[in-house]
Amino acid sequence: MRDPVTVCTGQTYDRESIESWVATGNTTCPVTRARLADFTLIPNHTLRRLIQDWCVAHRSLGVERIPTPKQPADPALIRSLVAAARSQGGAAASRVAALRRLGSLVRESEKNRVVVSTDETRSALVEIAFEGEESGCPDADQPAMEAMAVLSMLSMTEAESVRVAARPERLRRLGEVVRGHPSTEARINAAAVIEAVAEGARSGETRAAVGGTEGVIEGLVELVAQRGNGRAGRVGIRGLFALCLAKENRGRALAAGAAAAVVGRVAELASSDAERALATVELLCREDGGRDAVVAGWGGGAVAVAALVRVMAGKASGRAAEHAAAVLVAVLGGSEALHAEAVAAGVVAHLLLMVQGGCSERAKRKAQLLLKLFRSAWPRHDTIANSDDFLQPF
Repeated sequence: MRDPVTVCTGQTYDRESIESWVATGNTTCPVTRARLADFTLIPNHTLRRLIQDWCVAHRSLGVERIPTPKQPADPALIRSLVAAARSQGGAAASRVAALRRLGSLVRESEKNRVVVSTDETRSALVEIAFEGEESGCPDADQPAMEAMAVLSMLSMTEAESVRVAARPERLRRLGEVVRGHPSTEARINAAAVIEAVAEGARSGETRAAVGGTEGVIEGLVELVAQRGNGRAGRVGIRGLFALCLAKENRGRALAAGAAAAVVGRVAELASSDAERALATVELLCREDGGRDAVVAGWGGGAVAVAALVRVMAGKASGRAAEHAAAVLVAVLGGSEALHAEAVAAGVVAHLLLMVQGGCSERAKRKAQLLLKLFRSAWPRHDTIANSDDFLQPF
C-alpha cells in the first residue's frame, strides 16, 4: 500500500486499487459491501506515515521509503473555482484567475483532470466559453477564452457535444476563433474544442453541421499548415480527422487545402498522430479529386510513393502502415511507372511483412491487393514473382 485512503464506510484501501474498483462501475465498499454514498477518498496520513517509518527502519534490507503522494485536487476547491468563474457580477480579472487555476490543476495530473471533469464543471465551462458571443459583451472575451482553454483539455459527452452543435451561434463562435483570433493559443484551444464536439457527437449529421460552419475547416487547415508549432499541427489534424469522418466535410476540406497541409506533416508525426494524419489522407482520397490533390500536395506521384513506402518501412504502428497502404493504392492508380517506383523503393518486402505479421485483416487485404498490382513490375529474376503463396486468402 503506497497511498492509503479511507472511503465513507471507514475502510482504508490503496488509492490506485479503490479508484480502479470504482472506475469499473462498482458502487459498493469491497469489504462491507455497503453502498458508497460518497466517492470522496480521504488520505489516511497516519497509516501512510506508519508505512514510511517501517520502510526507513528496514532500509538495511533494501526496502525503499515510499514517497509522499501528491493529493488530487479537493472537489470543494473545484466547486469554489467554478462558482467564481461563473459569477457574472465578479470582475473579469477574478473570473480569469479562477479559470486559470482550474486549467493549471488539470495540467498538473491525470487525477486532477478526472476530479475537474464533472458534468457540472463541463456545463459551466461551456456556458462561459460562449457567453461573449451570446451576450455581445466584449469584456466576456477573456473569460471565454480561458474557459475554452480548460475545455480543450477535457472530453465531452455526446449530450454536451450535441448541445454545442445545436446552437448555430456557438458553432459560429468556434469558427471565428479558430480562424480569426489574434492569439494562436486561442485558435488551438478552439480547434481542440471542435475535435471534442465532433468526437463526442458520434453523429455524421452533427459532424457535418460543425464542418459546414464558416471558418471551422479553414481554420483547422491553417493550423495544420502552420510550421514551427507542433501542437497546432497535431490538434488541427485531429480536428480534421474527426470532421472528415462525415463525407460531407471531405470536399470542404479539399477545397480549403487540407490535402497539402496534412501530407506536409506526415513525416514529422509519431504514433497516434501519424495514424490520424494518414487516416485523414485516406478519407480525402475517397473524394472526387482527392487523389490528385494528395499527389500534388506531396509534389508528384513519385515523391508520394517514396513517402508512403518510408512510412511503411519505418517504426510506424500497424494502424499507420494500414492507412499508408490504403493511400498507396489510391496514389498508384493504374500508373505502371509508379508501380515500378514503388517496387524499386522496396515496398514488396514491407508488404510481405504486413501479410505475414500481426496486422489487421484490412491491412492484410490492402497488402495483398498491392502485391497483385506489383507483380508485373517485379524483376524477372525475382523468385517471389513466380510464387502465389503470399496471395492466398486468410
